[in-house]
Amino acid sequence: MKMLPFTIMTLLALLFALPVFAVDTEPGLANRHLEQRYEILTHELRCLVCQNETIADSSASLAADLRAQVRSQLLAGKTDDQIRQYMVARYGDFVLFKPPVQPNTWLLWSGPFLILLIGALVVVLVVRSKTRILQQTHSGRAEDERDN
Repeated sequence: MKMLPFTIMTLLALLFALPVFAVDTEPGLANRHLEQRYEILTHELRCLVCQNETIADSSASLAADLRAQVRSQLLAGKTDDQIRQYMVARYGDFVLFKPPVQPNTWLLWSGPFLILLIGALVVVLVVRSKTRILQQTHSGRAEDERDN
């Protein structure tokens, strides 16, 4: 019974602390269309600190700065492409979660297929060598049986 007030106080403290964990604390944009564009853009841009999260999902201070830049450019009337180009010019193609296919990103786009191809080649070579070893062992036993 003595623990009940402590438990209630702890739960209330946690309940009121939830807004602290919010990622985007900026007020909403002027209209729903801008808000939708903001959501799409922040989910297309990579957090340069976390590297595996979008700036919409990251709580890093750099991600907050990038979200503020996207917000200010949207309010300035820039198009989505202009905002993406600004981010790429400033931070490079790495800031995009889906970088464009161009000569400097060919390895990025073809890398998974190359790894898959190399893996398949290794499997084929291992299976062939095991088959050869089994055939040699089998033919050696057959010769031994003929000799006896």
